[in-house]
Amino acid sequence: MAKSPETAHFPGKAPLDAYGNGGFRFADMSHRGSILCLPSGIWEWDAADASGITADSLARAMQEAADMEIFLIGTGDQHVPLAPALRDALREAGLRVDIMATGPAARTYNILLGDQRKVGAALIAVENVR
Repeated sequence: MAKSPETAHFPGKAPLDAYGNGGFRFADMSHRGSILCLPSGIWEWDAADASGITADSLARAMQEAADMEIFLIGTGDQHVPLAPALRDALREAGLRVDIMATGPAARTYNILLGDQRKVGAALIAVENVR
């Protein structure tokens, strides 16, 4: 993905072809690091682990909440529950959230996208595919 002064961005929806090795492949490109898959496109996301999942880091997703039926959060190699205050903030923004490890979140995202559902995802990059 080309870098912009703000953040890397792919302007469209695309299924994820692969994940692991610290990044993702989609739309004949690869991106190293975590990503936000939103109605406006796929964005670079600074969260490197579950501690980086905050209301501030998900502000772009909250702004696009009206365009998503469900928002998946992949927390890395393992499922990590979100703090109740963060879950409340996401709910108040209008996001219906499902939290799981990144692998299941990426696979679920692809299935829902393939079914033409209004899905978004925040996916923390993982090193190994299990």
